[in-house]
Amino acid sequence: MAKEPRPIDELTIWDDAKAMLKKARREGVETVHDRLDQQTPHCKFCELGTTCRNCTMGPCRVSEKRPRGVCGADADVIVARNFGRFVTGGAAGHSDHGRDLIEVLEAIVEGEAPDYKITDEGKLFRLAGEVGIETEGRELMAVAEDLMECFFADFGSRKKSVSLLSRVPEVRKEKWAKLGMTPRGVDREIAEMMHRTHMGCDNDAPNTLIHAARTALADGWGGSMIGTELSDVIFGTPTPKMSTANLAVIKEDKVNLLVHGHNPVVSEMILAAAREPEMVARAKELGATGINVAGLCCTGNELLMRQGIPMAGNHLMTELAIITGAVEAVVVDYQCIMPSLVQISGCYHTKFIDTANKARFTGAIHFDFQPRTAMKQAREIVSIAIEAFAERDAGRVEIPGEPIEIMTGFSNEAVIEALGGTLDPLVKAIADGDIRGAVGIVGCNNPKIKHDSLNVGLTKELIKKDILVIVTGCVTTAAGKAGLLVPEAIEMAGPGLKKICGALGIPPVLHYGSCVDNSRIIQLCAALANELGVDISDLPVGASSPEWYSEKAAAIGLYAVASGIYTHLGHPPNILGSETVTNLAVSGLEDLVGASFFIEPDAVKTAEMFDERIKAKRKGLGLSE
Repeated sequence: MAKEPRPIDELTIWDDAKAMLKKARREGVETVHDRLDQQTPHCKFCELGTTCRNCTMGPCRVSEKRPRGVCGADADVIVARNFGRFVTGGAAGHSDHGRDLIEVLEAIVEGEAPDYKITDEGKLFRLAGEVGIETEGRELMAVAEDLMECFFADFGSRKKSVSLLSRVPEVRKEKWAKLGMTPRGVDREIAEMMHRTHMGCDNDAPNTLIHAARTALADGWGGSMIGTELSDVIFGTPTPKMSTANLAVIKEDKVNLLVHGHNPVVSEMILAAAREPEMVARAKELGATGINVAGLCCTGNELLMRQGIPMAGNHLMTELAIITGAVEAVVVDYQCIMPSLVQISGCYHTKFIDTANKARFTGAIHFDFQPRTAMKQAREIVSIAIEAFAERDAGRVEIPGEPIEIMTGFSNEAVIEALGGTLDPLVKAIADGDIRGAVGIVGCNNPKIKHDSLNVGLTKELIKKDILVIVTGCVTTAAGKAGLLVPEAIEMAGPGLKKICGALGIPPVLHYGSCVDNSRIIQLCAALANELGVDISDLPVGASSPEWYSEKAAAIGLYAVASGIYTHLGHPPNILGSETVTNLAVSGLEDLVGASFFIEPDAVKTAEMFDERIKAKRKGLGLSE
């Protein structure tokens, strides 16, 4: 017997989402919420992390009645193995994104990428200096080649540490060295985790988790950070600008092309092609008034930060954007792209186009997108979208609401420039208590949680307490739609934050980019710690992923904790089947790295826990409340 669908009001806080969910039900289009209902209740062994299928003597499920798998592994070993591999999957995803940016830089250096260039030359030279490359009197391309080789080496096995650990406070690096946690190379740590979790290798849960932290750090301070920094070098370092968000950014009178995924290498070219006069002219021939490129998820964040393009939605809005009936094409690269988008596109006139061999979708139009032919391929893709406009069924178009204004583009460089070129004003604002601390709220949506309820609820609670909030990834759209990414949002903030942000003309919630750009946040924490002569764990800061779902979020959370940042998750990873692993995550890591995870599904209680932590850290630094 089929389950009764959950009431739409229980699924999301957004009116535009509710309108499209109602439309989906009218038109018989299945969404992520329907499939979650079909899949529940979930397997309890899987939820606890006590299943193992790492060899064919199993698969095994352990419990109090059957406490060991066929090989003899107990719950502690199995849960640690599973979590280690889960984190490693996330580190591999974000770091492979970083590798793609190195390969584009290589193609630029070798003259094989005519449509790309080094946009921020100053940043390239600064980066080179940070990792010990000689820059004085040298040509741009010579320095770029050395930087490219240095970053490629960060993925290998020959180094003792990744290059950008140059940014980390010495006391933190010493802590990692004592624990055997220093990240040596991205691919090395990933491969070693897969080896350690093979049957008959690492059968000590804490030891496995130490290496999980090392793998996550290789991502945060290696692969992800390289991806962020080289995106800035190639496409430009973000600066503050205005844009809009929600489904209303889709325009009934235009060709609508949505970019989705994580890699700006593709989307920057799509945007450039869509702006060409010939493309716009063809769209007008077919009856459109122009071409509208809008973003979904982190590819959207990348273009939002640098180009100001509007955001149509986050993870749980991706299906609903197509259901408007007004989307001519969805162009994807990789990560967080639901395979259901192919089927939902097929319910409308929408063309679904994939662009990466590592992320093919059955039923999609495929392009093997390459730097050498990027603009040619981008024009072909935009042309497909334009021609699809003629196939649109006007009777099925429904675009809800009005666009919401947002402010974006807060890179570390932009923040420091706004502060007069130094961190001193920020340090003073923290010392004076106007900004009592800061929390990065990052990551995903999960259909198990009412869409964006925790993301928005926690953000509002924190700024009331004069805690600055930095957002990335899918939280960006949530904060924007809630009116939190505009200067006027200071009316929702405490008096200190209101004073500082009001003086600077900025929101109390700063958009810091895509989820790979969480590396900007740990870099800022390291810079503040170095400025104060303390460890990152001494700072009044925190991190949160309230509605997380992905392996990448687990890797981000673990590299934040391992860097010394107290980190909140709105629901637990699949580790509760091991008391050893759970206790290490929520308390034991505090003794090792000066931070830990905490799990709390309530926004108000979470804000109170961050508030207590920030009070304690301020006291430790000798700062009054």
